[in-house]
Amino acid sequence: VQLQASGGGLVQTGGSLRVSCAASGRTFSRYAVGWFRQAPGKEREFVAAITWSGVGTDYADYVKGRFTISRDNAKNMVYMQMNSLKPEDTAVYYCAAGWTTATMAHMYDYWGQGTQVTVSS
Repeated sequence: VQLQASGGGLVQTGGSLRVSCAASGRTFSRYAVGWFRQAPGKEREFVAAITWSGVGTDYADYVKGRFTISRDNAKNMVYMQMNSLKPEDTAVYYCAAGWTTATMAHMYDYWGQGTQVTVSS
């Protein structure tokens, strides 16, 4: 499975962005997908995850109620809608695929390159 994240950009505080993760490979629909982020000088942290079916989702407390993860297996796509963005959301966002919706990065087998999200104050 190969993943490619896109959709990042510069937005003001309170604004919205939708990041996307495009996948290649016929087995993509069998994988859970997670979004992680990494800010300069900080560890990579879990943001959100979705089960292979799209029925189950999980969010980090710091984005709960603001971010929504979804997927379209017919298009091999996973999305994350980010609303009410804050400066502390500034980071490189990565998508990853694995067998479970884990919050730990090492549980994911495949990673895409990141997309930069910058929230100005």
